[in-house]
Amino acid sequence: MLVVGFFSWWYGVGYKERFLLVRERLASTLDYFSIGLLLKTLFAPYKQISAGKVRGPLPVILRAWVDRSISRIIGAIVRIIVLVMGIIVITAVIAIGIITLLLWAIVPLAPLAGLLLYMWGWVPAWS
Repeated sequence: MLVVGFFSWWYGVGYKERFLLVRERLASTLDYFSIGLLLKTLFAPYKQISAGKVRGPLPVILRAWVDRSISRIIGAIVRIIVLVMGIIVITAVIAIGIITLLLWAIVPLAPLAGLLLYMWGWVPAWS
């Protein structure tokens, strides 16, 4: 009865909790990197507090335009780096989540596999 209870929890409530944990970790990672927001603001100025209209002679206007353009280029470079890193991390979180769910499903079978290997006389190479 204990074994049946264990397996019913492991493949029922336990598996559901593990899936929710993996889903929560993925949602947290997606929220942390905010891929959609980074794409929307890809060419927005980087940490530029005031980039309003500049009035004055032509050299002042050109200097402000160059400053804003450089800030946008730096912002795009930083955001592209964060996008690439975010995609790598999100892909890794998805892969680790899938592996975790697959391992969760086969871990209870490990003692049975060990028992079968023992009965067949298999001995690890390191012993």
